[in-house]
Amino acid sequence: MESLSPSTINVRLSAVRKMVEEARKNGMLGAEEAANLAEVPNIPQKGTRLGNWLNREQAKELLAVPDRSTLKGKRDYVILALLVGCALRRNELAELDVETIQQREGRWVLADLEGKGHRIRTVAIPIWVKHGINAWMIAAGIEDGRLLRSVSKGGKVGESLSDWAVWAVVE
Repeated sequence: MESLSPSTINVRLSAVRKMVEEARKNGMLGAEEAANLAEVPNIPQKGTRLGNWLNREQAKELLAVPDRSTLKGKRDYVILALLVGCALRRNELAELDVETIQQREGRWVLADLEGKGHRIRTVAIPIWVKHGINAWMIAAGIEDGRLLRSVSKGGKVGESLSDWAVWAVVE
């Protein structure tokens, strides 16, 4: 027999619950039968988080590091803010285009990001992150194309950053 992870089983249970609800709505199942079928509990997921997770104070300390009075500091702050506030991966961040930042239903989002495994997702942008993005875009004169770009020692904005350049900023 195939051994499935708890998350896979829970996703499949969710699909079954939706199917049961549709069957109830279409009169194929009675309300009591549907309620009984939908009561099957999820399997608890056990384990520990991998990697280094920051608490609120550590995140605040990290975000306070860049000197936001300089162009490079504004860019570095946006990198850290997007990583902390939107939970983006380095590659997603490096490939982020200005056109991806959209307002939907009164909220700012990163729309249709292509992430790991070519999965498409939309990520909400906290307002404090959006303020940082606006400050960076105005200071760097960015209107379209890649959001994050290199900054020379002379303060000139260059080409887009690689995911390893993002890693170097965080390091």
